[in-house]
Amino acid sequence: MHSSAYNNREMLGERIVLIATSLASFLVAYTISALNVALPLIGVEFGLSPVELGWIQNSYLLSSVIFLLPAGRLADLRGRRIVFLIGLALFTFSALSTFFVASKELFYIMRLIQGAAAAMFVSTSVAILTSIFSKSFHGLAIGINTAAVYAGQTIGPYLGGFLTQNFGWRSIFLSSVVLGILPLMITLFKVDDNDGMDPLIGKFDYVGMILYASALTTIVLSATYSTTPTSFSSTLLNPITLFAFGTVLLIIFIFWQLKTVEPLIDVRIFKYNRAFTCSNFTALMNYSATYMIPILLSIYLQLVRRLTPENTGLILVTQPLVQTIISPLAGRLSDKRQPRLWASLGMGINTVGIFFLTFLDQNIGLEIILFILTIIGFGYALFSTPNTSALMGSVESRYFGVANATLSTMRQMGMILSTIISTSILTLFVGPVEISRAQPLPLVMGIKSSFLISSAICLVGMLVSLSGLGLKKKGHS
Repeated sequence: MHSSAYNNREMLGERIVLIATSLASFLVAYTISALNVALPLIGVEFGLSPVELGWIQNSYLLSSVIFLLPAGRLADLRGRRIVFLIGLALFTFSALSTFFVASKELFYIMRLIQGAAAAMFVSTSVAILTSIFSKSFHGLAIGINTAAVYAGQTIGPYLGGFLTQNFGWRSIFLSSVVLGILPLMITLFKVDDNDGMDPLIGKFDYVGMILYASALTTIVLSATYSTTPTSFSSTLLNPITLFAFGTVLLIIFIFWQLKTVEPLIDVRIFKYNRAFTCSNFTALMNYSATYMIPILLSIYLQLVRRLTPENTGLILVTQPLVQTIISPLAGRLSDKRQPRLWASLGMGINTVGIFFLTFLDQNIGLEIILFILTIIGFGYALFSTPNTSALMGSVESRYFGVANATLSTMRQMGMILSTIISTSILTLFVGPVEISRAQPLPLVMGIKSSFLISSAICLVGMLVSLSGLGLKKKGHS
């Protein structure tokens, strides 16, 4: 009787943790996808150029990438629950603060804070689940958590469009506050400190964090300034100098990780495990190619076709909805056949689907866009789950933590590159003007050119993925 009561309490605790982490995962995916629909109207309010518009998402993504690995390491050292809690609280507070911002500078600052906060609970969610649940239920718990991400991506475009059209874009952040309070309260009052989340003994690599953050920030800024007229062009802080300095910092970071006893990430795995490296590179290529799709189509549908935010959201929901439906099937397929084969096929389908978007004009039927988004959603789902399976299957279980953190970093970096590529190309066609004042024809030409580059990136990713067929798992010391 006592054992039965204990097991019931244990199961209840597991379910509470699963609810909290899944709600947090939903929150991040929802906020990003909802905000994509609101970007054109935000650009109008603050008078933003295409590159400045891109930095609404890039400031968040860059901050997230910078803090992802450090937050994961800090959680292992100090306790995952506390890092998860701080991240949720900071994200919720910054979302509330964003409702009141009156300038683009403050907006960017709030997005930087949100990115750092999101990294704290994104990097700990899966680790918490695998600590709480027994090994036989790891797949189920992670599957439900992943489903929450797709649910956020599916609901975000429509609800974001509805809120933007009826209550203004700031209401998206109010909805994020509501969504953030629930998992925050559940974790604060219902999740025990000792639920499998005992901290490890070790030191935090502060030097590595500073080098890592400085290198990424400098390289991303160099890419942004390369197509943006600034006063830096006549100083030492020009794009070439910034890129060179960032590259040097990145090399120093790698050498430091090889030297230090407790690094942020064991970079040796990239040298000794080709299958792991291949999966990470294809993930980088996939997100570099696909993340720009909802951003560019949101601009196209609202500024060229003059659709309302709500109707734009209804169209953009097609791709994540298909992903949600196909992903479980893709997971089962990857269990039966070599997952990299399905991942390569998915990238091939994406290459074709994105290439179809290069035929956009000012009068193309909306049903054609829906059909193309269906193709891309199918390809995306066929790539994502099998590639993750291939990556995790390429390392020993003791490296699951670094494997997951590295994959998340590649995803975020891909999103940043995708935004920089698309907004830079738009700037080349429409000039450094406010996005709302751009003429339809050059805007369409810039969007089509971006999709052409995107399809080429996808093609490269597919070829790299195919080159990884037959690569086996290999450990490293």
